[in-house]
Formats: sequence, structure tokens, C-alpha cells
Amino acid sequence: MAITIEEANHLDAWLPALADPTRRRILEMLGESPRTASEIHQAFAIAAPAVSRHLRVLREAGLVVERSVPGDKRVRLYGLASEPIDELCRWLEGLSRSWQGQLDAFKDYVALRQESGRS
Repeated sequence: MAITIEEANHLDAWLPALADPTRRRILEMLGESPRTASEIHQAFAIAAPAVSRHLRVLREAGLVVERSVPGDKRVRLYGLASEPIDELCRWLEGLSRSWQGQLDAFKDYVALRQESGRS
């Protein structure tokens, strides 16, 4: 399963961003609904600047988008960037298909060896 250079570059940005459990939890929260930084901060026992750093990493990786809230320029609303998530899912599904193919081939090999051993 070969990937393009562009896909490899995306993975190089996404996987380190996903390596942190706090950032993964933030993505899960944003998968439920868009949130403000304040709402995200309330879900964690860490300082607000730490939440801001996690959000920056996720934004820079392209996994999260930031929008202004109509009527209040100070408040930012964060949400998932669907295209990267979809692309990451496609890549993982390809890995899964490849792995399943290897398991099926091994199963066939073992069955063939067992049959030839009985003859």
C-alpha cells in the first residue's frame, strides 16, 4: 500500500499531534460538537495556556479549524477539520485491509500444510 508524498507529509504532521492523550481527547470532544477554548479548558485539569498550546498544535497539523463567533471577536470556536480525519481513516483502512490479507494468506498456508501433512 503505497502513499503519495503529499499523504506522507500529512501523516508526518498528524501522527505527532495525535500522540498526546490530551490532544486526542480534545479531538473526541470536537467530534461531538464545536467548542470554545474555555469549554475545552473546563474538561481538563490543566492551565488555560496549556490548552491553547494543544489547540495550536492541532491547528498547525490541520486537524482542527478555528472560527470567530459572530458578535464576539474575542471568542474563538474550534471544530474538527473533516478532510484530514477522512484521509487518516482511509489510510488506516488500507493498512487494515493489507493486514487482513496477510492473515488470510497465513490461514490458507496453515490449512494447506495441515492437509499435506495428513495425506
